[in-house]
Amino acid sequence: MATQYVVLLRGINVGCNNIIKMADLKTCLESAGFKNVATYIQSGNVLLESPESDPAKLTDTLQRKLSQTFGYDSRLVICSHKQMQHIVAKAPKHFADAAYRCDVIFLKDPLTPKEALGNFPLREEVDAVATGPGVVYFSRVAARAAQSRVSRIVAMPMYKNMTIRNWNTTQKLLTLMDTRAEVLKTAGK
Repeated sequence: MATQYVVLLRGINVGCNNIIKMADLKTCLESAGFKNVATYIQSGNVLLESPESDPAKLTDTLQRKLSQTFGYDSRLVICSHKQMQHIVAKAPKHFADAAYRCDVIFLKDPLTPKEALGNFPLREEVDAVATGPGVVYFSRVAARAAQSRVSRIVAMPMYKNMTIRNWNTTQKLLTLMDTRAEVLKTAGK
């Protein structure tokens, strides 16, 4: 039985670096044997199914294939459908409030939420963080977003072991996964 995953690539299609067309990405993963491959927006979000149940093995396989095909040092985070449901459900309540700009920072092993949290640069009364299942939730007061220190994260050594998605994208990815699961469930009846 195949498990549905979201693959979150980091460092592609940012500026002029690591430009990968989503159609090429989809073709690459289909040729590697992954099923029901779909991409969402240009920032490297891929939905796919795999019989591999070991996240470390799947991550290694995907990183090797993408590095070989596209000639860059591929780094990514994967989450199963169940993990994404848990991540969205555990988000701080204020993530639904328009007064905040909110991101989910997905962490790649071996980086843990506790370790990441201890290194985050925060501006008091602007930035807020909380840990979740394999993630750090980062928010800033929208009216004072220019004062946030979120942009400093990219200069930190631990940044290579994380990828960031805004709250809307995170919710949309879960919605897409839920829809795909319903379609497969219905087709199986």
